[in-house]
Amino acid sequence: MKKSDRIDKADSSGGDNDTASPVVTRGRYARASATPKKTRRRKRSAEEAREEGIAAARSLLLEGGPGAVTVSNVGKRVGMSHGNVLHHFGSAAGLQASLMGAMVDDLADALESAVVQIRDDPNAQRSVIEQVFEAFDTGGAGQLAAWIVLARDFEHLEPIRNAVQSLVTAFAEKIPEPEAEERVKGVVLTIAIAAFGDAVIGPHLREMLGLKDDEMRKLTTNMLPFLIAMPR
Repeated sequence: MKKSDRIDKADSSGGDNDTASPVVTRGRYARASATPKKTRRRKRSAEEAREEGIAAARSLLLEGGPGAVTVSNVGKRVGMSHGNVLHHFGSAAGLQASLMGAMVDDLADALESAVVQIRDDPNAQRSVIEQVFEAFDTGGAGQLAAWIVLARDFEHLEPIRNAVQSLVTAFAEKIPEPEAEERVKGVVLTIAIAAFGDAVIGPHLREMLGLKDDEMRKLTTNMLPFLIAMPR
């Protein structure tokens, strides 16, 4: 067989493809065909990168607890390199502090929303309790509070001080008694601790006792009138 015949035979072996893959397995063709094209990382602004990083960290906290909130895990979740995550948050501690700050702000917003609801609706007790329980449960405030306490980072609780005091004032406005505010402080304390405990260990205890998911919310709602009326 002539050399030209061998070349023609090789050319006709490409099948129905319009563009056949290179048949040479050495040199620059081999390198190009063996290496898959890398997917470009999506460009983000600094603000977008921080927001996505915090959202990913929140999800990781709710899914796996504080130990899951690492630079590596956040980077994998949002498609950023380890170095990029550090660039936007400074350090692992900076990432965790940013998450705590964002979640505390969300809790403060939820409490302020509860204050508005109490002032607008005199029968808003159950819905306010629902809001507080939701903030601690699906909002992640329960996991956050446990994390802050265990890490001894109590300064992160300061931003919710005003929101808690506003909630006390709003409740007290609905009770026409001289010592209403002192009584309401106990009510707010009861609601917050009940919501915190229900978010952290409630699911496990309810499962042991065969109770429904909203059992603690109903109990707290039913106790509320007695707590308000109870003499100090």
